[in-house]
Amino acid sequence: MNILEDLSRTELSVYRERAVLVGVILPGSLVDRDDPLGELESLARTAGAQVVDTVLQRRSRIDASHYIGRGKLEEIGERAEANEADVIIFDNDLSPAQIRDIEEVTHRKVIDRSELILDIFATRAQTREARLQVELAQLKYTAPRLRGMWRHLERIAGAGGATGAGMVGGIGTRGPGETQIEIDRRLVGQRLTRLKRELERIDKRRLREVKARSDQFTVSLVGYTNAGKSTLMNALTDADVKVEDKLFATLETTTRRWQLGGGQAALLSDTVGFVRDLPHHLVASFQATLEEALHADLLLHVVDASSLRAEAELLAARSVLSELGLEEAPCLLLFNKIDVVGDEALVQILENGTEDSLRISARSGLGLDKLVEFVRERMLGHRVRVTVTVDAADGRTLSQLDRLAEIHQREYDDRTVRIELSIGQADLAKLRSGGGTLAVLEPTESVSADDEGN
Repeated sequence: MNILEDLSRTELSVYRERAVLVGVILPGSLVDRDDPLGELESLARTAGAQVVDTVLQRRSRIDASHYIGRGKLEEIGERAEANEADVIIFDNDLSPAQIRDIEEVTHRKVIDRSELILDIFATRAQTREARLQVELAQLKYTAPRLRGMWRHLERIAGAGGATGAGMVGGIGTRGPGETQIEIDRRLVGQRLTRLKRELERIDKRRLREVKARSDQFTVSLVGYTNAGKSTLMNALTDADVKVEDKLFATLETTTRRWQLGGGQAALLSDTVGFVRDLPHHLVASFQATLEEALHADLLLHVVDASSLRAEAELLAARSVLSELGLEEAPCLLLFNKIDVVGDEALVQILENGTEDSLRISARSGLGLDKLVEFVRERMLGHRVRVTVTVDAADGRTLSQLDRLAEIHQREYDDRTVRIELSIGQADLAKLRSGGGTLAVLEPTESVSADDEGN
């Protein structure tokens, strides 16, 4: 049996375990003021744990050895004992040494926030790409923690004088041998290398797919997990994305054509949901999955307006977008589930200071007509009317013009096609630099979205 599979500390799952939740609020922490451990409780329940108690402490700085104060830690241990808890889950990221020290005081398995999220991602991953991404993130997280997680540091020695587990050698294996921790690290390192190579091949293919769609207007759904992105995706397209009332129900990116009316269409992508302090290893591993958002012409930031933690969820999603370098990307805020909102004042607070926002309900269809109108205007708003010529044999460029532009008139001669059309400035620039035979004959004239519809 692989030694990595035979130790309870490597089992990071909390399925059906009784859990005590612990949160340490530090200065500047992004937490819900009214329900600081609400998100952690949702994550724990999503992972299958039964929450039996919660503990919260405010500190000006963390304790180097135990993260939380020793006295408070002993109290947590007593409460875990009284509630027959199996695991203690921290709403903070802990160092390997801190996990070890906390376990020694509480006599309970300790899991931090990143481990919990990684466990949920592992149960949600369905495709091979998602499984590889999650495994890579888990190994990156686990590698520096091997010493605290594996306690079996016996020497693997040669036959001379060795007994029990050490009797594995012969000639060439006598001597001090190699510690088990070193073997484990080497195994993890080898697996990391293989995973990275396989994901690089998948990433290159995905990047080619994204770049191949660069001549089309692309829209990406982003936002806090369980905000209703997949429901909205299904309402706007025929994607038939799986919808569940659970965190991280969607890990794989789905892209579908979104018909906007008037012969116009955009590509709409549904992406993985965000939470506060999404582990860096996961962000890195899912970088290719998030390429759709990174290259989108417009982001639709979906917010669950009915959530009691809507403000904190909005800030959490914005924090992840900033980490991805998307804080300045064109974005429309969508306050979803507006038909079941119980606090109108909260929605007004969320809308305050927001330039572009709409109230919608993906389930009932409320406001979706305005959403389609907004996206269509954004896509058509920077269009120009121009006359071009294209080589009659250049089928690729002619096909792109049919897809991207509104054709007003065509004139054919023996070798070229003269076309009067309206097209987006960005699309025209891409076509002109794409190596085809398109040439602009007459100066451009701006065309508004309203004019385009006439």
